[in-house]
Amino acid sequence: MSDETSIAFQHPSERAKSIAGDVPRDRISMTEHLREVEIGAFQAERGVTQTVRFDVVVEVATRAESAADDVDRILSYDTIVESIDAALAAERVNLLETLAARIADGILAHPLAARVFVRIGKLDRGPYTLGVEIMRDAPEGRRPLRLLADAAPHPVVVFLSNAAIARPDLSVLLDDLQSGGAPVILCVDCPDLPQPRAAHAMPQRRIDLLAIEQGAWVLAARDRRCVVVDSRTELDWAMRHGQISVWAPSKLVLDAVDGPGPGVTHPVALAMWLATAFDAREVISLGGTLPADTPRPPMPLRELAAEALPSETAPPLSEASGATR
Repeated sequence: MSDETSIAFQHPSERAKSIAGDVPRDRISMTEHLREVEIGAFQAERGVTQTVRFDVVVEVATRAESAADDVDRILSYDTIVESIDAALAAERVNLLETLAARIADGILAHPLAARVFVRIGKLDRGPYTLGVEIMRDAPEGRRPLRLLADAAPHPVVVFLSNAAIARPDLSVLLDDLQSGGAPVILCVDCPDLPQPRAAHAMPQRRIDLLAIEQGAWVLAARDRRCVVVDSRTELDWAMRHGQISVWAPSKLVLDAVDGPGPGVTHPVALAMWLATAFDAREVISLGGTLPADTPRPPMPLRELAAEALPSETAPPLSEASGATR
């Protein structure tokens, strides 16, 4: 076995040593960190957890003796654990590669992190370990991800009943919603059509979510400004670029670690969950009724008739809620 091949199977700390430059960096590491994680692309991996092992090595852009024994001036081990926690809590992922990349991005948001090695292994798939290892360098001119998160936009989440979607003045409604200056995410009702019935709860949940997505495409066909999106990344991008999003709920709901609950598929209840998850500044329900067992969202909620315009019942959103939070 060549030296290069041998090193490939060594612990990430040995990998880091093997490619050290003329001026080696200090390193911190965390090894054999075990977590129970729901992860995997196969249907058999949904609804169950697997034991996953994390090994992480971080090269830091400062020498230990310059830290003056001050924990606030170093890259703490907590940074590694917090990055793993954040990546696992954001949403369910299918691929170890995706999880590793998100952990690396979280660590490299720290201004002292120069390079990171992340190795993740599944321990329960057989008499062996299935895993991936990645290496990432800190990007040039980076901005800490924490700053980007603090600057995340706060949308207005709007639920549209089928009667609201069918309004002849839909374009006027969209103009009215956009006039407030806040990003707009539209949530829709199930179409008034018969739905298939499944004998088990999990397939039925998917059927119910897909029915809502049919309503999303019906709305998108009525106005070019309404773009159907299903991922957090797409929603974030749309909010930052002034695009009206129509939420297709299946992906976010099924992948959410802290989801709306396994039995929740009511369109209005899902809209309230989305508003809370994205820290919306306001929720507007046009023709929808909040189920009795659904908690009211922590932000203002206006429940209006399907034919109403939001500006007829309140001042512009930019004045009512403030341009920023």
